[in-house]
Amino acid sequence: MHPTHPHLPEGMRTGDERMDSTHDGFMDLMQALRDTPPTERLPAYDALVRHTEAHFAQEEQWMAELGLPPQNCHAGQHANVLETLHEVGKRARQGDLGLIERMLDALDEWFALHVVAMDSALADALRAHAAAQPEAARSRSSVLSTLP
Repeated sequence: MHPTHPHLPEGMRTGDERMDSTHDGFMDLMQALRDTPPTERLPAYDALVRHTEAHFAQEEQWMAELGLPPQNCHAGQHANVLETLHEVGKRARQGDLGLIERMLDALDEWFALHVVAMDSALADALRAHAAAQPEAARSRSSVLSTLP
């Protein structure tokens, strides 16, 4: 394991420190949710959803700054996952707490594929974009902003 990203396996690192830190935080929140007793999971689930919303919004901002259309496959995956997360939260609040465990299992599988297929490509595009800009523009670019 990489000391900066203790929960992010080698094959899931994009090489973009901002993105990898966000992903490591995502994995931390998923583990915290798993470690919480099922009847007490809603606050931890809500924290994961909030983090995921901010995480996806940041990536979509980077995509927009790279000139990608808002209706792209990467953003489409984000929208689908968020829709599912919101529906699971709604149903969990209605008493179906078992859905959270199933969501975690599905999210684990999806996330590993998404990072390799989508986020790594975004990280490569961000690096190429940054390398193509003059130094003064790079220091001002919001593409280099970080997730709060």
